[in-house]
Amino acid sequence: MDQRTQFALEALNTHNFRALCRRYGISAKTGYKWKERLLRYGVAGLAEDSRRPHHHPEALDEATVCEIVRLKQRHRGWGPRKLRDIYLRQHQGAGPSESSFKRVLQKAGLVDQRVVRPAPSVRLFAGRRAQSPNEVWSIDFKGWWHDPAGLRCEPLTVRDEHSRYVLEICRLQDARTETVWRRLEQLFERHGLPEAIRSDNGTPFATRTGVLGLSKLSSRWVALGIDLERGRPGCPQDNGAHERMHRDMSQQLQKTAGGWSQEALDVWRAEFNHERPHEALGMKRPAEVYCHSPRRYRGLPAQLDYGAMETRTIHASGCLKWQNHPIFLSEALAGWNVGLCSRADGRWDVYFAQLLLGQLEPSTLSFMRGARPSHEAENSTMNP
Repeated sequence: MDQRTQFALEALNTHNFRALCRRYGISAKTGYKWKERLLRYGVAGLAEDSRRPHHHPEALDEATVCEIVRLKQRHRGWGPRKLRDIYLRQHQGAGPSESSFKRVLQKAGLVDQRVVRPAPSVRLFAGRRAQSPNEVWSIDFKGWWHDPAGLRCEPLTVRDEHSRYVLEICRLQDARTETVWRRLEQLFERHGLPEAIRSDNGTPFATRTGVLGLSKLSSRWVALGIDLERGRPGCPQDNGAHERMHRDMSQQLQKTAGGWSQEALDVWRAEFNHERPHEALGMKRPAEVYCHSPRRYRGLPAQLDYGAMETRTIHASGCLKWQNHPIFLSEALAGWNVGLCSRADGRWDVYFAQLLLGQLEPSTLSFMRGARPSHEAENSTMNP
């Protein structure tokens, strides 16, 4: 109980949530659950035998309820704590609890929806391991070779980091965004959504010039609530296990007659998943460890929900309109809506789903990108 409390309190201020989870020896899924319990129910919600403290709300008379509502209408931007302080001053220190204020305001529909703005989740990978299936999927194209017909063979491979389960090996007609997306959609429909996808910095997974390296493909992942992990440029060892799988494929298929065909790739994947034991899994087969994700895929959302934030739609040119002036963000975001949150310095934070893209400067009608993660930084979440 003490460890859960300490973890949940640290989780409220950490900039590297997954690293904190590893330090406490828990999965990211468990970490998010404890953090959510603390935010929703307080310390009592972390108890093993009860997810929510049991209490009986105090009864309030009609006059008190009406006065709480009138205070809120008079001070629209104030929360329950400030409103209660005014009430207590007017009634010589006697009055309802803060939780009663919250309850009255919620029932009256006067509670502003809190917008949770997590830290950007594009991060560099530096050797950590997933603790459960579907926590991280890795994706890449196998280095190409020519088949007997002289056609280029460069299979797309997708793998679950924790279980080593190979989700996909397939020959595609090309490596364009829509071609890769159609295949990934089939995987999402079959297996559900992962928490994060790890890739290199090449197309179509990322762009070197776009804001935060977002491509049209990875933008769709973000819109689905999938975090992005990228290896450091020129460091294939950051995705070493995936590269090792590619090496095994090369040794067993590339020089084998018929190894270039899709049928041969399917046979190799089935053997790898269901027959080949792995020492890292206690000599289990990947299929014995892998399970489908509880996060089901229901198609791309038409619009992203930003709560009380202002929103703008990114046009095909990659621009949003501000005071009838176009401001360029990224063509990779075309068609999506972004959230705008005002800052004390007069600028506006620009969000795409859970990512802070940067700031909009109204005085110059310009957009300032958030900093990309440093190539030297390891195990760190990118700061805006």
